[in-house]
Amino acid sequence: MDLNALSLKELKELQARVTKAVATFEDRRKKEALAELEDRARQMGFNLSEFFGAAPARKRAPAVAKYANPANPADTWSGRGRKPRWFEEAVKAGKSADDLTI
Repeated sequence: MDLNALSLKELKELQARVTKAVATFEDRRKKEALAELEDRARQMGFNLSEFFGAAPARKRAPAVAKYANPANPADTWSGRGRKPRWFEEAVKAGKSADDLTI
């Protein structure tokens, strides 16, 4: 490749591609190695998680609603995460969390 024949735009595009390739080189090699290991284990009748003791991913059950919006009872909140605006407004208006309990 003759770099002197390239325009400035082409050189900058090439530079960006090279920078990205260098940054992702190790990740690509790790993915390739993992794929080879998985393939070899599968050929022998195993799963890689059997060797490394990877626990299966836990799935969390959806939280049960504890509070309901007095203006719209279909609008609920479990008490987890960020408080909804209607909950904060009701508390500011003088209601307690117990008043909003389902």
